Amino acid sequence: MDFLQPTTWAEALEARAARPDSVPVAGGTDVMVGVNFGRLRPATLIDLTRIPELQEWGTEDGAVRLGAGVSYARVITELGQRLPGLAMAARTIGSPQIRNRGTVGGNLATASPAGDAHPALLAADAVVEVASVRGSRRIAITDFYTGVKQHAMAPDELIAAVHVVPPSGPQQYSKIGTRNAMVIAVAAFGLALHPARRAVGTGIGSAAPTPRRAPEAEEFLAGELTGSGLWESRAELPAATAARFGELVAGSAAPIDDVRGSARYRLHALSVLARRTLGWAWTDYRNDSAKVA
Repeated sequence: MDFLQPTTWAEALEARAARPDSVPVAGGTDVMVGVNFGRLRPATLIDLTRIPELQEWGTEDGAVRLGAGVSYARVITELGQRLPGLAMAARTIGSPQIRNRGTVGGNLATASPAGDAHPALLAADAVVEVASVRGSRRIAITDFYTGVKQHAMAPDELIAAVHVVPPSGPQQYSKIGTRNAMVIAVAAFGLALHPARRAVGTGIGSAAPTPRRAPEAEEFLAGELTGSGLWESRAELPAATAARFGELVAGSAAPIDDVRGSARYRLHALSVLARRTLGWAWTDYRNDSAKVA
């Protein structure tokens, strides 16, 4: 196994182009587990940890541009106010050691249906910036996942950054697992309220071949909030609306039975998670008079 350590972004892209069968590694929290257990034997590993640009974040055109190498721990401590949904998801990931090493870019590159960052990124309408020696392009998060642990990147591309517009309303994230910490989600759900454009964002994790949104649930809830004047009044959300939202979220999933849980359990869990996160988010929205709808 060859091990390459480029120190510039240009060098990394050139190495990727020359060896499209290589495996990029940043935090190594997924890749090295596969290597250590013999499930992954790449001909070449490309270490991306020495590239300064990947460790940086900033703002661009009203969005946070999050470098692919920024750790979960930094998302929590540095971006908790700007990207609350992603920070909530990051807090549920592994141990402090994992959060110090793992990256959002790595979560995307692995494209596991159970990846914790995916529901929050979906709900926030994130955009993934990828690059190669041929140039850079951006992929809407809804188009990024193409299959089980598969993505829309070409073999010679690397993830440069993720672009996320800070929310105009509350965000929430919740997951359920076999214990409270250091656990792979049996089901996960991310929610974002976008009052500035009268829209709702959702993200489902660990309950389909790929992370996905719940479009029917989004349209239903946005329509109810608009039609009933709830965006403006911030009145109490009807229980029937929350219940129907949960049903529609579960209806968008396509889970399987596995060692962590049955498909039936996952559907029930998603319905509950959707209702609860909506309740939390709506309470935040009602209590936050600083947010202008």
